[in-house]
Amino acid sequence: MGDLGSNSTPATRPCRIANCSGARGDPGYQMRRQAILGPVDFITGDYLAEMNLAENAEGMKAGVHDGWEPTAWDGLEQTLDAIKEKGIRIIINGGALNPQGLAQKAQRFVNEKGLDLKIAYVYGDDLLEEVKSNLEKTGKLPQHLDAENDKVSLAQNATDLLDTKGKPVVSANAYLGARAIVKGLELGADVIICGRVADASPVIGAAWYWHKWSDTDYDRLAGALIAGHLIECSAYVTGSNFAGFDEYPLETFVDLSYGIAEIADDGTSVITKHDGTNGLVNEDNVKCQFLYELQGSTYLNSDVSADTSGIKIEQVGKNRVRLSNIRGHPPPPTTKLAVFYHGGYEAQMLVNATGYATAEKWQLFELQMRHVLKQKGLIDDFQLLDFQILGTAEANPRSQFASTTYCRLFVQADTEAAIYGLLKGWSEIGMMHFSGFHLSLDRRTAPPRSYLAFYPAIVDQNDLNEGAALLTTDGEDARRVDAGHPPQYQKLSPRENYETASPVDLSSFGPTRKARLGDVALARSGDKGANINFGIFARHSHHYPWLQSFLTRQRLQELIGPEDWKEDFFIERMEFSNILAVHFVIYGPLGRGVSSCRLLDALGKGFADYIRDKVVDVPVSFLEEVQEVKKERRAML
Repeated sequence: MGDLGSNSTPATRPCRIANCSGARGDPGYQMRRQAILGPVDFITGDYLAEMNLAENAEGMKAGVHDGWEPTAWDGLEQTLDAIKEKGIRIIINGGALNPQGLAQKAQRFVNEKGLDLKIAYVYGDDLLEEVKSNLEKTGKLPQHLDAENDKVSLAQNATDLLDTKGKPVVSANAYLGARAIVKGLELGADVIICGRVADASPVIGAAWYWHKWSDTDYDRLAGALIAGHLIECSAYVTGSNFAGFDEYPLETFVDLSYGIAEIADDGTSVITKHDGTNGLVNEDNVKCQFLYELQGSTYLNSDVSADTSGIKIEQVGKNRVRLSNIRGHPPPPTTKLAVFYHGGYEAQMLVNATGYATAEKWQLFELQMRHVLKQKGLIDDFQLLDFQILGTAEANPRSQFASTTYCRLFVQADTEAAIYGLLKGWSEIGMMHFSGFHLSLDRRTAPPRSYLAFYPAIVDQNDLNEGAALLTTDGEDARRVDAGHPPQYQKLSPRENYETASPVDLSSFGPTRKARLGDVALARSGDKGANINFGIFARHSHHYPWLQSFLTRQRLQELIGPEDWKEDFFIERMEFSNILAVHFVIYGPLGRGVSSCRLLDALGKGFADYIRDKVVDVPVSFLEEVQEVKKERRAML
């Protein structure tokens, strides 16, 4: 891309970037709020989870979807007049599978309203035809994202998309960086509509353009990358999904504002929010969000690799938290390629049991179901036949609800016929049920539905042809500018995986008592394909040696428990000493990812609070100190 400007010029003021979305359901009024509640220079939004593009592709093929996210258009419709008045620019990935289409709709709107705004879109992420063609010609899969880690086992059925007839590819999109966004801003665009750019790319692009950085200003780009990581997920950095929420008045977390990053010329940033809005921005919550969806200390983007091992997170004012000490390096030669394909069909049955002999009831239910499936010759027709028992019947129950558990029979198969066969078999033996059997009223999930499976791959960056197109008032491409490629790459090293360097004898921390791990530590977890990431941190610096020594890989496996742990899982562990955190990646629990995961918690978000709820031996002094902090906090509020 070349040098975008000399860094010897006087430093500009920080660029103030507001986020308006982290998921496709975020309403349009969040974009408008960010525009009108205080000064900002850019509004960015991330409307895409991994599933959106595949579902949009199916909808477009059926003629029932425009390919872009309706809530993104809702935001633009409500906000374009405000950005014209205030001189704000918008960069969002709500264009999803059809960024050109959403850009053209926006162009028609500004024409009608006489707003004189320039609209552009980013192209080059959609690789569907290339992936389909390569699969059909070569019969070989693109390289899996985790393939270079020889300790990791790929999920069962991970290679099913080789069946190009029975399980055709639906979508294939590369995660683009910020290069094309910068090009669009250089063309004068007020609004840039992207498809599948990486979550933080809109923030990187805004700061890169604002400060006129070079594409080799890696420390600066890395700082913007982590600021983008922090604010890109709706209200997560302002109080949503916060492990410490119970230490504050619950009203704090109603109608939350979304985050703002003030990114300085040197790449450091302050995370904040608009004054007078609900939520909070403090060290604890920013640490939680930093630890979300990480895969070790190196955070990757197509333009830069950020070394976060020494990150500093510091409170510098009310609702103001500063990030610093992030180091940047050239990006890897590849970027992520999200491939979705028809995985088959799935369904679930929800069956309830109450009270006495609950365990035996569920054993009988499974025996009956497996017997009838063998009898019908269907037992081998399922990709997955999973009997999941949820809840524990309360002893001497205070109510029938407290005495009730349910079984979630979750099934996947190549054909609808197999699942209909299961339902028919169940109807035939339904009156042979155990005592007290009853069904949930909602039977909508029992019939089979088609499901999409995820194959996370990588693609060479030099094979991408990304760029930005600026529209004429007629919605045609006025100018198209190729974004080029990064000037250099750096091959990825194996991810860090180590126990603490200087473990301490746990008895040295004094007397202990049984308590929940969450009584002295906060945490956050999330999904990355098949994997769960889990970061946990101590509340005081002198608690950290205990957490480091206590929370080993083996200990985490024990806390996960024998029912949830599988022998083909693998754990990586590393530490962020400046923020008192221990971080893990658990490879494998989510199977083929969110869209086809057998678990209720397909996004891995509940994992952190599950581990925090485990009762362990905790130093008494730690519990007392954390309780004092909580009392002081409540008194201040």
